[in-house]
Amino acid sequence: MKYVIRKLVTMIITLMAVSALVFISFQLIPGNPAISRLGTEATPEKIARLTHELGLDRPLLTRYFEWIKGIFRWDFGMSYSYNQSVTSLISDKLVITLMLSFIAILITVLVSFPLGIYAARKSDTKLDVVINSLNQFIMAVPSFFSGILITLIFGVILRIFTPGAFVSYKINMFKCISYLIFPAIAIALPKISMVVKLLKDTCLQEAKKDYVRTAYSRGNRTKAVFYKHVLKNAMVPVITFLSMTFADIIAGSIIVEQVFSVPGLGRLLLTSISGRDYPVCEAIILFLAFFVVFSNLLVDLFYRVLDPRIRV
Repeated sequence: MKYVIRKLVTMIITLMAVSALVFISFQLIPGNPAISRLGTEATPEKIARLTHELGLDRPLLTRYFEWIKGIFRWDFGMSYSYNQSVTSLISDKLVITLMLSFIAILITVLVSFPLGIYAARKSDTKLDVVINSLNQFIMAVPSFFSGILITLIFGVILRIFTPGAFVSYKINMFKCISYLIFPAIAIALPKISMVVKLLKDTCLQEAKKDYVRTAYSRGNRTKAVFYKHVLKNAMVPVITFLSMTFADIIAGSIIVEQVFSVPGLGRLLLTSISGRDYPVCEAIILFLAFFVVFSNLLVDLFYRVLDPRIRV
């Protein structure tokens, strides 16, 4: 219990540090959001009035602590560009980005684990050479370029889906998920190749350790030793890698959303940065930081179940 409390306190401190860093960084960026909002109609009088209305003329620490108080009330302020609540603005888009990220993680796990296990059990065979070569190639291809190829092949040539014809989950959940599968594949491809290589290498390393030889000496079969001992211990670094790449998967989602015209956080974040809509940018980055830190917390707790040595 003390371990969980300590981890929760660490997570809260981390998020507070991230919130302060993000807020201060955006406030120190040169330029005035009021000018961006007014555009060609900007005059000194209008700029001064809008700056006051947005609260940008108040002290930095005062604005920061008011922002933090609002977060605890689930209020991230008002958008400068859209003139509406940031919470309502990003809620739907957050759901779409998280759906895309989780589908990408699910595809990564479902594809990479069987391939990695097969490559480990069939090491130094012809098929293993093919898997390794394909891994190296896929690992070098960026997600956005994979997204372009997938759009060209499956969208334009084969017409399995219509590029840009995204359907909201509020209208049709099945069509929404079926559309998100293709950008999720683009995000998952490089992660699959990395997990396959890591799982194979870790299994081969574990297979050479003394406890494996002891298990064989007791008359256990090769298959039983592999799944009961080798694979279980090899999963610890693999899960560590997956937790560390969660941020990369979300970042990949933000980039790939542009390729497939998915109305998630990615498009909103880029638009908000160019429009100096700082409340929206701060809220999105804080959400992303929360999910990364929270996923690491879950992984740490899972370790204690997977590997009893960590509890010691």
